[in-house]
Amino acid sequence: MTTKPELNLGSHLVPGLAAAALFVVMAAAILASTFPDPQGFAEGANITASIGYAMFNLDLGDVAGESFLVAFLLMAVTLDVALDGAVHLATRESSEGRTLIADGGRELKRTLFGGGEE
Repeated sequence: MTTKPELNLGSHLVPGLAAAALFVVMAAAILASTFPDPQGFAEGANITASIGYAMFNLDLGDVAGESFLVAFLLMAVTLDVALDGAVHLATRESSEGRTLIADGGRELKRTLFGGGEE
């Protein structure tokens, strides 16, 4: 006979509640903030070149690049962290050291169904 699930209360709920509280605080801060009206760029302004010039601290661009540079670097760091996380998740620790999980599922098949390669 099956029994209905019970809620397991304890100290393991604290991180989840802290994350929910942080979300509420951040959502309230974002919703309460005001942003200036968006502004366009001059006709024919080369935005890509302006970002490149700003990276090397050159004043040759058509558009001031400080705001672009911060967003560009934040995206670069975020994508790098995502790539590092993907590589970390795709590795496994074994007695031989760290190996990539790139065997196409052959090892899992061998573990589940036994036997060798066909």
